[in-house]
Amino acid sequence: MSDQYNSDVEAVDALAKAYEDLSNEIGKVIIGQKEVVKAVLISLFSNGHSLLVGVPGLAKTLLVSTIAEVLDLEFKRIQFTPDLMPSDITGSEILDESRHFKFNKGPLFANIVLADEINRTPPKTQAALLEAMQERSVTVYGDNYELPKPFFVLATQNPIEQEGTYPLPEAQLDRFMFNIPLTYPSYEEELEVVKNTTSTHVPDLQHILSGQQILDFQELVRKVPVADNVLEYAVSLASKTRPGTSQAADIVNNYISWGAGPRASQYLLLGAKCHAAITGKYSPDIEDIRAIANNILRHRIVRNYKAEAEGIHEEDIINQLL
Repeated sequence: MSDQYNSDVEAVDALAKAYEDLSNEIGKVIIGQKEVVKAVLISLFSNGHSLLVGVPGLAKTLLVSTIAEVLDLEFKRIQFTPDLMPSDITGSEILDESRHFKFNKGPLFANIVLADEINRTPPKTQAALLEAMQERSVTVYGDNYELPKPFFVLATQNPIEQEGTYPLPEAQLDRFMFNIPLTYPSYEEELEVVKNTTSTHVPDLQHILSGQQILDFQELVRKVPVADNVLEYAVSLASKTRPGTSQAADIVNNYISWGAGPRASQYLLLGAKCHAAITGKYSPDIEDIRAIANNILRHRIVRNYKAEAEGIHEEDIINQLL
Protein backbone atom coordinates (compact mmCIF):
# COMPACT_ATOMS: atom_id res chain seq x y z
CA MET A 1 0.00 0.00 0.00
CA SER A 2 2.85 2.35 0.92
CA ASP A 3 4.33 2.10 -2.61
CA GLN A 4 1.27 3.82 -3.98
CA TYR A 5 0.76 6.39 -1.20
CA ASN A 6 3.34 8.42 0.70
CA SER A 7 1.79 7.63 4.07
CA ASP A 8 -0.97 5.66 5.72
CA VAL A 9 -2.87 8.93 6.21
CA GLU A 10 -2.91 9.42 2.43
CA ALA A 11 -4.02 5.80 2.01
CA VAL A 12 -6.94 6.32 4.43
CA ASP A 13 -7.95 9.44 2.45
CA ALA A 14 -7.85 7.30 -0.70
CA LEU A 15 -10.10 4.69 0.96
CA ALA A 16 -12.64 7.39 1.94
CA LYS A 17 -12.58 8.70 -1.65
CA ALA A 18 -12.96 5.16 -3.09
CA TYR A 19 -15.92 4.54 -0.79
CA GLU A 20 -17.61 7.76 -1.93
CA ASP A 21 -17.03 6.91 -5.63
CA LEU A 22 -18.39 3.39 -5.10
CA SER A 23 -21.51 4.68 -3.33
CA ASN A 24 -22.21 7.17 -6.11
CA GLU A 25 -21.70 4.57 -8.83
CA ILE A 26 -23.91 1.97 -7.08
CA GLY A 27 -26.51 4.74 -6.54
CA LYS A 28 -26.99 4.94 -10.32
CA VAL A 29 -28.69 1.54 -10.15
CA ILE A 30 -29.77 1.08 -6.52
CA ILE A 31 -32.14 3.80 -5.36
CA GLY A 32 -32.10 4.48 -1.60
CA GLN A 33 -30.75 1.60 0.55
CA LYS A 34 -27.76 3.84 1.46
CA GLU A 35 -27.23 2.18 4.84
CA VAL A 36 -27.34 -1.29 3.24
CA VAL A 37 -24.75 -0.33 0.61
CA LYS A 38 -22.57 1.21 3.32
CA ALA A 39 -22.75 -1.94 5.46
CA VAL A 40 -21.92 -4.23 2.51
CA LEU A 41 -18.90 -2.10 1.55
CA ILE A 42 -17.67 -1.96 5.17
CA SER A 43 -17.79 -5.75 5.40
CA LEU A 44 -15.98 -6.03 2.05
CA PHE A 45 -13.15 -3.71 3.18
CA SER A 46 -13.03 -5.54 6.54
CA ASN A 47 -12.69 -8.90 4.74
CA GLY A 48 -15.95 -10.22 6.23
CA HIS A 49 -19.07 -11.79 4.72
CA SER A 50 -22.64 -10.46 4.92
CA LEU A 51 -26.12 -11.90 5.22
CA LEU A 52 -28.90 -9.82 3.64
CA VAL A 53 -32.33 -10.47 5.10
CA GLY A 54 -35.42 -9.15 3.36
CA VAL A 55 -38.66 -10.07 1.61
CA PRO A 56 -38.55 -10.84 -2.14
CA GLY A 57 -38.33 -7.98 -4.63
CA LEU A 58 -36.12 -5.60 -2.64
CA ALA A 59 -33.27 -5.82 -5.21
CA LYS A 60 -30.94 -7.97 -3.09
CA THR A 61 -29.57 -9.77 -6.15
CA LEU A 62 -29.33 -6.56 -8.19
CA LEU A 63 -27.42 -4.89 -5.36
CA VAL A 64 -24.82 -7.66 -5.23
CA SER A 65 -24.33 -7.88 -9.01
CA THR A 66 -24.01 -4.06 -9.19
CA ILE A 67 -21.34 -4.05 -6.47
CA ALA A 68 -19.44 -6.79 -8.31
CA GLU A 69 -19.61 -4.78 -11.53
CA VAL A 70 -18.32 -1.50 -10.10
CA LEU A 71 -15.54 -3.42 -8.34
CA ASP A 72 -14.38 -5.16 -11.53
CA LEU A 73 -14.56 -8.56 -9.82
CA GLU A 74 -15.70 -11.97 -10.98
CA PHE A 75 -19.24 -12.59 -9.77
CA LYS A 76 -21.17 -15.87 -9.49
CA ARG A 77 -24.69 -16.41 -8.25
CA ILE A 78 -25.76 -19.70 -6.68
CA GLN A 79 -29.48 -20.29 -6.29
CA PHE A 80 -29.80 -22.51 -3.24
CA THR A 81 -32.45 -25.22 -3.55
CA PRO A 82 -33.35 -28.29 -1.43
CA ASP A 83 -31.64 -30.66 -3.90
CA LEU A 84 -28.32 -28.76 -4.15
CA MET A 85 -25.33 -30.96 -3.27
CA PRO A 86 -21.98 -29.72 -1.84
CA SER A 87 -20.20 -30.70 -5.08
CA ASP A 88 -22.62 -28.45 -7.01
CA ILE A 89 -21.03 -25.42 -5.36
CA THR A 90 -17.43 -26.52 -4.66
CA GLY A 91 -16.87 -28.42 -7.92
CA SER A 92 -16.10 -32.06 -8.59
CA GLU A 93 -13.57 -34.33 -10.25
CA ILE A 94 -14.37 -35.50 -13.77
CA LEU A 95 -12.64 -37.98 -16.07
CA ASP A 96 -11.10 -36.13 -19.04
CA GLU A 97 -10.35 -37.50 -22.55
CA SER A 98 -6.93 -38.81 -21.48
CA ARG A 99 -8.65 -40.83 -18.70
CA HIS A 100 -7.22 -38.70 -15.90
CA PHE A 101 -9.26 -37.13 -13.14
CA LYS A 102 -9.41 -33.37 -13.44
CA PHE A 103 -10.98 -30.95 -10.95
CA ASN A 104 -13.84 -28.97 -12.43
CA LYS A 105 -14.25 -25.77 -10.36
CA GLY A 106 -17.70 -24.96 -9.02
CA PRO A 107 -19.32 -21.51 -8.76
CA LEU A 108 -17.60 -20.83 -5.41
CA PHE A 109 -14.46 -19.99 -7.38
CA ALA A 110 -15.24 -16.29 -7.86
CA ASN A 111 -14.42 -13.05 -6.02
CA ILE A 112 -18.01 -12.24 -5.07
CA VAL A 113 -20.42 -15.11 -4.54
CA LEU A 114 -24.12 -14.47 -4.07
CA ALA A 115 -25.64 -17.35 -2.11
CA ASP A 116 -29.29 -16.74 -2.89
CA GLU A 117 -31.79 -18.02 -0.30
CA ILE A 118 -29.18 -19.84 1.75
CA ASN A 119 -31.86 -21.17 4.11
CA ARG A 120 -33.46 -23.22 1.29
CA THR A 121 -30.64 -25.77 1.13
CA PRO A 122 -29.92 -28.69 3.50
CA PRO A 123 -27.26 -28.37 6.25
CA LYS A 124 -24.71 -30.45 4.31
CA THR A 125 -24.53 -27.90 1.48
CA GLN A 126 -24.71 -24.95 3.89
CA ALA A 127 -21.72 -26.46 5.71
CA ALA A 128 -19.70 -26.64 2.46
CA LEU A 129 -20.33 -22.95 1.83
CA LEU A 130 -19.54 -21.97 5.41
CA GLU A 131 -16.30 -23.97 5.39
CA ALA A 132 -15.25 -22.09 2.25
CA MET A 133 -16.12 -18.77 3.94
CA GLN A 134 -14.04 -19.63 6.98
CA GLU A 135 -11.02 -21.31 5.37
CA ARG A 136 -11.16 -19.44 2.03
CA SER A 137 -10.40 -22.78 0.39
CA VAL A 138 -12.33 -25.96 -0.46
CA THR A 139 -11.38 -29.59 0.04
CA VAL A 140 -12.53 -32.06 -2.61
CA TYR A 141 -11.53 -35.75 -2.34
CA GLY A 142 -8.69 -34.86 0.02
CA ASP A 143 -7.20 -32.14 -2.22
CA ASN A 144 -7.25 -28.55 -1.06
CA TYR A 145 -7.99 -25.73 -3.53
CA GLU A 146 -7.45 -22.06 -2.65
CA LEU A 147 -10.28 -19.70 -3.52
CA PRO A 148 -9.46 -16.48 -5.42
CA LYS A 149 -8.68 -13.31 -3.47
CA PRO A 150 -10.53 -11.20 -2.55
CA PHE A 151 -13.27 -13.69 -1.67
CA PHE A 152 -16.54 -12.31 -0.39
CA VAL A 153 -19.84 -14.11 0.21
CA LEU A 154 -23.14 -12.27 0.30
CA ALA A 155 -25.95 -14.59 1.30
CA THR A 156 -29.62 -13.68 1.14
CA GLN A 157 -32.34 -15.03 3.36
CA ASN A 158 -36.06 -14.63 2.91
CA PRO A 159 -37.70 -14.20 6.33
CA ILE A 160 -41.32 -14.86 5.36
CA GLU A 161 -41.54 -18.22 3.60
CA GLN A 162 -40.52 -20.60 6.33
CA GLU A 163 -41.95 -23.80 4.81
CA GLY A 164 -39.26 -26.00 3.34
CA THR A 165 -36.40 -23.98 4.81
CA TYR A 166 -33.40 -25.04 6.88
CA PRO A 167 -32.62 -22.15 9.23
CA LEU A 168 -28.91 -21.52 9.74
CA PRO A 169 -27.67 -22.66 13.17
CA GLU A 170 -26.21 -19.95 15.44
CA ALA A 171 -22.67 -21.32 15.07
CA GLN A 172 -22.94 -20.89 11.31
CA LEU A 173 -24.56 -17.46 11.47
CA ASP A 174 -21.49 -16.42 13.47
CA ARG A 175 -19.38 -16.75 10.27
CA PHE A 176 -21.15 -13.71 8.85
CA MET A 177 -19.67 -10.41 9.93
CA PHE A 178 -22.92 -8.51 9.29
CA ASN A 179 -26.60 -9.34 9.29
CA ILE A 180 -28.18 -6.57 7.21
CA PRO A 181 -31.96 -6.15 7.14
CA LEU A 182 -33.52 -4.69 3.99
CA THR A 183 -36.71 -2.68 4.35
CA TYR A 184 -39.28 -1.47 1.83
CA PRO A 185 -38.34 1.70 -0.06
CA SER A 186 -40.01 5.01 0.82
CA TYR A 187 -42.78 6.28 -1.45
CA GLU A 188 -40.42 8.72 -3.23
CA GLU A 189 -37.75 6.03 -3.69
CA GLU A 190 -40.28 3.59 -5.07
CA LEU A 191 -41.49 6.20 -7.59
CA GLU A 192 -37.93 6.58 -8.82
CA VAL A 193 -37.31 2.81 -8.90
CA VAL A 194 -40.44 2.21 -10.97
CA LYS A 195 -39.63 5.11 -13.31
CA ASN A 196 -36.07 3.84 -13.94
CA THR A 197 -36.91 0.16 -14.28
CA THR A 198 -39.87 0.47 -16.65
CA SER A 199 -38.09 2.57 -19.29
CA THR A 200 -35.19 1.92 -21.67
CA HIS A 201 -32.78 3.67 -19.28
CA VAL A 202 -29.64 1.53 -18.76
CA PRO A 203 -27.07 3.14 -16.44
CA ASP A 204 -23.47 3.03 -17.64
CA LEU A 205 -21.36 1.77 -14.72
CA GLN A 206 -17.63 2.49 -14.34
CA HIS A 207 -15.16 0.11 -12.68
CA ILE A 208 -13.93 1.88 -9.54
CA LEU A 209 -11.55 -0.58 -7.82
CA SER A 210 -9.58 -3.65 -8.84
CA GLY A 211 -9.20 -6.81 -6.77
CA GLN A 212 -5.64 -5.85 -5.78
CA GLN A 213 -6.74 -2.42 -4.55
CA ILE A 214 -9.40 -4.07 -2.38
CA LEU A 215 -6.79 -6.40 -0.85
CA ASP A 216 -4.58 -3.35 -0.15
CA PHE A 217 -7.46 -1.53 1.52
CA GLN A 218 -8.31 -4.63 3.60
CA GLU A 219 -4.74 -4.60 4.89
CA LEU A 220 -4.91 -0.86 5.53
CA VAL A 221 -8.09 -1.22 7.64
CA ARG A 222 -6.23 -3.63 9.94
CA LYS A 223 -3.44 -1.06 10.39
CA VAL A 224 -5.77 1.70 11.62
CA PRO A 225 -4.74 2.48 15.24
CA VAL A 226 -7.30 2.13 18.04
CA ALA A 227 -7.35 3.82 21.45
CA ASP A 228 -7.58 1.54 24.50
CA ASN A 229 -10.95 2.94 25.61
CA VAL A 230 -12.48 2.04 22.20
CA LEU A 231 -11.03 -1.48 22.34
CA GLU A 232 -12.40 -1.91 25.88
CA TYR A 233 -15.82 -0.58 24.81
CA ALA A 234 -16.03 -3.16 21.99
CA VAL A 235 -15.08 -6.11 24.21
CA SER A 236 -17.30 -4.93 27.04
CA LEU A 237 -20.28 -4.49 24.66
CA ALA A 238 -19.91 -8.07 23.40
CA SER A 239 -19.51 -9.48 26.90
CA LYS A 240 -22.61 -7.63 28.15
CA THR A 241 -24.69 -9.82 25.80
CA ARG A 242 -23.70 -13.04 27.61
CA PRO A 243 -26.29 -14.06 30.22
CA GLY A 244 -25.09 -15.37 33.57
CA THR A 245 -21.70 -13.62 33.38
CA SER A 246 -20.42 -10.84 35.66
CA GLN A 247 -20.76 -8.24 32.85
CA ALA A 248 -24.30 -9.21 31.79
CA ALA A 249 -26.99 -6.52 32.01
CA ASP A 250 -30.37 -7.30 33.63
CA ILE A 251 -32.20 -7.18 30.29
CA VAL A 252 -29.75 -9.82 28.99
CA ASN A 253 -30.24 -12.17 31.94
CA ASN A 254 -34.01 -11.81 31.54
CA TYR A 255 -34.40 -12.15 27.79
CA ILE A 256 -31.37 -13.83 26.23
CA SER A 257 -30.46 -17.50 26.31
CA TRP A 258 -27.19 -17.17 24.37
CA GLY A 259 -24.88 -14.20 23.81
CA ALA A 260 -22.25 -13.10 21.29
CA GLY A 261 -18.86 -14.85 21.20
CA PRO A 262 -15.37 -13.35 20.87
CA ARG A 263 -15.78 -13.10 17.08
CA ALA A 264 -18.28 -10.30 17.76
CA SER A 265 -15.58 -8.28 19.59
CA GLN A 266 -13.15 -8.77 16.71
CA TYR A 267 -15.71 -7.69 14.12
CA LEU A 268 -16.86 -4.71 16.23
CA LEU A 269 -13.30 -3.44 16.22
CA LEU A 270 -12.55 -4.15 12.55
CA GLY A 271 -15.89 -2.69 11.46
CA ALA A 272 -15.30 0.43 13.59
CA LYS A 273 -11.84 0.90 12.03
CA CYS A 274 -13.35 0.70 8.56
CA HIS A 275 -16.32 2.93 9.46
CA ALA A 276 -13.89 5.55 10.75
CA ALA A 277 -11.69 5.34 7.64
CA ILE A 278 -14.54 5.74 5.14
CA THR A 279 -15.90 8.73 7.07
CA GLY A 280 -12.54 10.48 6.95
CA LYS A 281 -11.24 9.72 10.47
CA TYR A 282 -7.81 8.20 11.14
CA SER A 283 -8.81 6.34 14.29
CA PRO A 284 -12.22 5.00 15.42
CA ASP A 285 -14.11 6.29 18.43
CA ILE A 286 -17.03 4.84 20.37
CA GLU A 287 -19.54 6.35 17.89
CA ASP A 288 -18.03 4.17 15.13
CA ILE A 289 -18.68 1.04 17.18
CA ARG A 290 -22.25 2.15 17.87
CA ALA A 291 -22.82 2.76 14.15
CA ILE A 292 -22.19 -0.88 13.26
CA ALA A 293 -23.14 -2.68 16.50
CA ASN A 294 -26.66 -3.68 15.45
CA ASN A 295 -25.48 -5.37 12.23
CA ILE A 296 -22.83 -7.33 14.13
CA LEU A 297 -24.78 -8.36 17.23
CA ARG A 298 -28.27 -8.90 15.74
CA HIS A 299 -27.63 -12.51 14.64
CA ARG A 300 -25.31 -13.42 17.50
CA ILE A 301 -27.77 -13.19 20.37
CA VAL A 302 -30.54 -15.73 20.87
CA ARG A 303 -33.73 -14.59 22.57
CA ASN A 304 -35.39 -16.89 25.09
CA TYR A 305 -39.05 -17.85 25.21
CA LYS A 306 -39.88 -14.98 27.57
CA ALA A 307 -38.53 -12.41 25.09
CA GLU A 308 -40.55 -13.92 22.25
CA ALA A 309 -43.70 -14.04 24.38
CA GLU A 310 -43.31 -10.38 25.37
CA GLY A 311 -42.38 -9.25 21.85
CA ILE A 312 -38.87 -8.09 22.81
CA HIS A 313 -36.66 -8.02 19.70
CA GLU A 314 -32.87 -8.32 19.38
CA GLU A 315 -32.67 -4.63 18.39
CA ASP A 316 -34.48 -3.56 21.57
CA ILE A 317 -31.92 -5.38 23.67
CA ILE A 318 -28.91 -4.11 21.70
CA ASN A 319 -30.15 -0.51 21.76
CA GLN A 320 -30.58 -0.69 25.52
CA LEU A 321 -27.01 -2.02 25.88
CA LEU A 322 -25.72 0.84 23.72
